[in-house]
Amino acid sequence: MAISSLNELRALARPLLDEQATSDALAGYYAFHHSAERTELFVTPVDAVEGGADGFLVRARTGMDLFRPLVTLRARSQRAVDDLVRQGLPQGRPVYLTVPENHAEWVNRSLSVTDAELHHVYRYNPRRYVPEINVLVMTSTGPDGLARCEIRAGDRAGAVAGINWQSPRFAEIYVYTEPVVRGRGWGKAVVRILSGMVLKSGRTPLYVVSRSNEYSVRLAEAVGYVDTGQFEYVGQAVRE
Repeated sequence: MAISSLNELRALARPLLDEQATSDALAGYYAFHHSAERTELFVTPVDAVEGGADGFLVRARTGMDLFRPLVTLRARSQRAVDDLVRQGLPQGRPVYLTVPENHAEWVNRSLSVTDAELHHVYRYNPRRYVPEINVLVMTSTGPDGLARCEIRAGDRAGAVAGINWQSPRFAEIYVYTEPVVRGRGWGKAVVRILSGMVLKSGRTPLYVVSRSNEYSVRLAEAVGYVDTGQFEYVGQAVRE
């Protein structure tokens, strides 16, 4: 029987992920919880008769990059990756690709990937959480309804922490600190307070950062994030 609805495709893809695992948190969000109006899901069946999925690819429009959709996938074989790429990626159209490190070899055989790097996946340790009051930190809600914390320097944000995405179990935090105010502890303050807000919502905060970004790695570890040992392989990808 033909699969036509997003919900049917999500049900078919769900066994490929462990939604309780940090390694599958990002893919789980975009495949199953991202806005249906901004999500396209492609599934490769194992067998036309028996059903089940050999892999899925999700292409999502996000506010992080208005010109390149975010693409992630899971697959059991190179054949599945090749098929998903043919289904889901128009030729010559760049995308922001993020896949587990163990999928890097497969996607490089199907796609031209540039600016590739590995990103650490950090998870917040709730035992290190200490409630903090900082009168400099202002909390608000962004247009997407997600929490945001900032410390202003004059008429602009000197340090800001927000949420890239959140699923029922996880939320991925980002932070930006203006170079001129680094060293004042502002970045740590906004991340620490936002992490506490995420914990109180019943979710686990995650922090994904390039292994080359030493400043951001030190900040994450200083406020209580621990390296899971898992990596995302990210870069710009094009199907040629």
